[in-house]
Amino acid sequence: MRQNWIRAVMAVALSIMAISLQAQQQDKSKRPSPPGTAEVALKGKTIKIDYSRPSMKGRKIFGDLVPYGKVWRTGANEATAFSTPIDLTIGGTKVPAGNYTLYSLPTDNSWKLIINKQTGQWGTEYDEKQDLARIDMKVSKTAQPVEQFTISFDKTGQDSANLILEWENTRGTVAVKAQ
Repeated sequence: MRQNWIRAVMAVALSIMAISLQAQQQDKSKRPSPPGTAEVALKGKTIKIDYSRPSMKGRKIFGDLVPYGKVWRTGANEATAFSTPIDLTIGGTKVPAGNYTLYSLPTDNSWKLIINKQTGQWGTEYDEKQDLARIDMKVSKTAQPVEQFTISFDKTGQDSANLILEWENTRGTVAVKAQ
């Protein structure tokens, strides 16, 4: 009888700990690299990017923390999720409606945006065989340093926008157009 009571108490304690851990994991805002969202409406449909926003914290980013010539998770934590309910053209490349992961390949003077068909993975779990496309981005310098990695859209027309990635002193842009 006493063993059953001890097992019951242990089961309750473990359940409480699991629920507490799950609640902490779900509150992503408390992470060192909190969540961010970028959205734009094209043709009345919302294109959305969910990502994590690491900070510089005095570090050299491109060419150091994010090495040149290596695929980068384009954020932190989970892989950066990209969803579009409509077909798009991104930098001249057709991207069918669907859910994807964004990676990037920065070099000292160019960037490629990688649209990958694998979804739901941790950001470092990259499978090149799942690439839908590698798209050239225009690279420029920011007017001032950008402390926290930021993804945004700048709407350029009813059916078009620029996708913008900014961090440290670097900005990568690529045109997005609804089909």
